[in-house]
Amino acid sequence: MPDMARADRELFSTEIMNRGVEGSGPYAGSVDFSVRVRRALPDFLSSVDLKYVKLGYHYLISSSGFYYVAAPVMCGILGVEIGKAIAWKDSSPESSLFDMVSVGVLLGLVLYVYLSLMPRSTYLVDFACFRPPDEFKISKEEFIELARKSGKYSDRAIVFQEGVLKRSGIGDETYLPRAVLRPEHKITLKDGREEASMVIFGVVSELLKATKVRLQDIGVLVVNCGFLSTTPSLSAMLINHYKLGHDIHSFNLGGMGCAAGVIAVDLARDLLAARPGSYALVVSTEAVSYTWYDGNDFDMLLPNCFFRMGAAAILLSSRHLDRWRSKYELKQLVRTHKGAEERSFGCTHMKEDAQGTRGLSVSKDVIGIGGNALKDNITTLGPLVLPVSEQLHFFNNFLFKKETSKPYLPNYKLAFDHVCILATSKKVLDEIQKNLDLTDEYMEASRRTLERFGNTSSSSVWYELAYLEATSRIRKGDRVWQIAFGSGFKCNSVVWKALKSMRQHPHNPWIDPLCAEAQI
Repeated sequence: MPDMARADRELFSTEIMNRGVEGSGPYAGSVDFSVRVRRALPDFLSSVDLKYVKLGYHYLISSSGFYYVAAPVMCGILGVEIGKAIAWKDSSPESSLFDMVSVGVLLGLVLYVYLSLMPRSTYLVDFACFRPPDEFKISKEEFIELARKSGKYSDRAIVFQEGVLKRSGIGDETYLPRAVLRPEHKITLKDGREEASMVIFGVVSELLKATKVRLQDIGVLVVNCGFLSTTPSLSAMLINHYKLGHDIHSFNLGGMGCAAGVIAVDLARDLLAARPGSYALVVSTEAVSYTWYDGNDFDMLLPNCFFRMGAAAILLSSRHLDRWRSKYELKQLVRTHKGAEERSFGCTHMKEDAQGTRGLSVSKDVIGIGGNALKDNITTLGPLVLPVSEQLHFFNNFLFKKETSKPYLPNYKLAFDHVCILATSKKVLDEIQKNLDLTDEYMEASRRTLERFGNTSSSSVWYELAYLEATSRIRKGDRVWQIAFGSGFKCNSVVWKALKSMRQHPHNPWIDPLCAEAQI
C-alpha cells in the first residue's frame, strides 16, 4: 500500500485555488478555497527501470561490439606482418618483394572487411519546413471570434477553448485553414487532400530547390501523416506530382501520431542500408483540417487549440561522398513503445462523441503517461550518449546510495549542445524542463516554435532545428537531441552531429521572405 500511495503522489500535483471570501451562508466572511488535483509528469528521480539501462548497453554493444573485438586482432596481425617485413629487410630482393606484397594484400583485406562490415553512416543532406501564406495566419482572439460565429460550439465550449489558448504558449501568428471555422461547413476528404497537397508540394519543392538533387536519384520515399489516410496514398500522390522513378521504395505511415517523424527517419535509414547509392526523401506533416472537431466534448476540443498547419521534408543519404555537403550525421536513434499498457494505449485515440462527431480524444492522464515513456526512453539512450564519468557516477549512486539520499539524475546537458522537444504545450515543456533540469537556453527553440507555429505534430522538431540554424546556434561538432511523443504511446529520440557550422538560408521558415529576397 505505501508503494501505491507513493506512485499516486508521483502522478498527481495539487494547486490551491483561492475563490475569495464567502458572501453569504453559514460560512460568510471566511476565505473560500478549493484544491485542484491534476496529473503531472512523474518524478524521474523516483525510480529507474534497469531493463531499459540494459537495453541501452545492448544497443551500444550490438552496434560497435564487433569493432572492439575485431579491430585489435586485425591490427595485431598487420603489425606482425610489418614486423616481419622490417626484420627481413636484409634478405634477398625476391623475399623482400614478396613480404611487401603480402603486407599490401593484408592491408587491403583489412580495409575491405572494415568498410564492408562497418554500418554506413546516415547523413542529413538538408531539410526544409513549410511556411504557409500569410492569409492563413490566425490570432487567438480571431480563433475564438470565428469559433463563436461558426455556431458549432456551445458557450461552455467557447469558454473552455479560450482558457486553453490563454495558457497554451501559442502566439498570434500561427497558421490554420479558415474552412474549419466556416459556418455550416462540414469537413470533407477534399479539405484534407487540398491542405496536404499545399504543404507537401510546397515543402518538397523548397527542399529540391535547395539541394539540387535529381529526382531519379531518390530511391526511397517515406511520408507520414497521422490522420489523413487516402487512396491512393499521400506518398503515391507525391510520386505522381514529381514523376519519381517506377522502382522507388515508397512507404506511407499513418496513425502513429507526433512521433512518426522519427519513425520515418528510422525506416529511411534501414532502407538506405539496402540501397546505399540512392537518396531517401522523408516528409512529415499533419492535415489539421481533417482532424478538426466540431463538437463540445472538452477532451476532443484540446487538439483544435494546439494543432496548426506545417510540414517538413528531409533528404537523407548513406553515400560516403555526401558527407562533405551534408549538414548532420545521424548518431543515435532510440524508440520506446508503451502500447502494451492499457492506459498508455488508450490515452490518445480517434473516436466519435455522443452525437456521432469524429475527433481526437486526449486523456487527462496523457502528461503522466508521456513522462513515463520519456523516462524509459532516456534511460535507454543514456549509455549511448553520456560520458563514461557520468555513467559511473550514476551507477555508484544507484548501487551504494543511502535510503535517505536523493537519487542521482544524470546530467544530459553534458551529452547534448541543443535540445528540440516536440512543441506540444507550455505545460508539457515546463514539466520536462523541470525534470531534466534544463536551462532556458535549451528550451528556447521548443518554446519559440510553439509560440510562432503552434503544434505542427511530427514536423515540430524540424521547425525547432530550423530556429537553431536561423539564430546561428549550430556549430561544427554540436550534438542535437530531438525528442518526439506520439499516440500508442510512444517516445522517440534521435541524435544528430553537426558536420559544419550553420548559417542562415533563404528557405528557413524563420527568415522573413522579404529579408530573404533582399539577401539574394
